[in-house]
Amino acid sequence: MRGSLASMFLLGLALTLASPLPAQQRTETALPPPTTLRDAADVLGIVFPTSVSQGAMVIGKVPTGSVVRFADRSLLVTPYGSVVFGVGRDEQGPLQVSVQAPNAPAKIISIAVTSRDWPIENINGVPPATVNPSKAIAERIASEQARVSAARTRDDDRTGFAQVFIWPVQGRISGRFGNQRVYNGTPKSPHSGMDIAVTTGTPVKAPADGVITFADPGLYLTGGTVVLDHGHGISSNFLHLSRIDVKVGDSVKQGDVIAAVGATGRVTGPHLHWGMSWFETRIDPLLVLERSQSP
Repeated sequence: MRGSLASMFLLGLALTLASPLPAQQRTETALPPPTTLRDAADVLGIVFPTSVSQGAMVIGKVPTGSVVRFADRSLLVTPYGSVVFGVGRDEQGPLQVSVQAPNAPAKIISIAVTSRDWPIENINGVPPATVNPSKAIAERIASEQARVSAARTRDDDRTGFAQVFIWPVQGRISGRFGNQRVYNGTPKSPHSGMDIAVTTGTPVKAPADGVITFADPGLYLTGGTVVLDHGHGISSNFLHLSRIDVKVGDSVKQGDVIAAVGATGRVTGPHLHWGMSWFETRIDPLLVLERSQSP
């Protein structure tokens, strides 16, 4: 009898172990379902917008120590895990960002690009020599622009780009980023920044922290010109200045006065041209101003 009871006990135990778990227990112990790439990225702490506009400055969040690449360039990562890049005026997308977090396989983040309409701006009354320059003047312009371009190659770990930018001057927007420009009837390159109509002598303030990488009062096309580097390839340039109050190498804080508005170079009247770039990719300052906060 004792042997029979033992046998029945062992049989019951075997049947119990072989039976399916109750529904609640199966849910708690089952593996999670497969995730999409974006879900997997979020699990790792990788955050990028799903869609951006042409001309945007894009800030993403990654785990510190990640290796991030975009447009054949390695992106610096801040100590708190932010990266930044720019989207060109004519970019169609989708953008592909490669992120390899520490001890994790590389992830490819795909970002859609929203197209914009680019109106034509007809600007008349500018000096003819600035529209169709002689060979000597054209060579001077090319040399000067090469110097400005060299200032945009800087890629240091300053984090001014992550601040909420402020207006360098307050005034009416008289020219918008990206619009096709026709000077005295001659089509030229799209507008590379935003024009703000204010009077000569109006103080120009730094829209965010940075270091001065270029300052010249007498460029042929852009007149008084300053480039302010905000770190990680993001820079601001201010053109047509009547006065420059800084020199190359100066560190400035947001709100510091760096120059004064003027009407130098190829202009029809006093205004501030404020341009922004990610290295050589031009981005829209107005979109940067509209960004509420960084990740």
